[in-house]
Amino acid sequence: MENRAEVKITGVDIPFWDLVVLIVKIALASVPAIFILWFVFAMIGMLFGGIFMHPMF
Repeated sequence: MENRAEVKITGVDIPFWDLVVLIVKIALASVPAIFILWFVFAMIGMLFGGIFMHPMF
């Protein structure tokens, strides 16, 4: 038989400046991710654009 304990979080106490630092780090980390996603979607767009713009279709 399995013993299960339920946990309910009622509040989180994070100092304000620690939260600000975390949010800034997340924002800075998202910049390279945007460029990577843009490059991937550009490659996919060129692939499908080359396929579907072929004169045969």
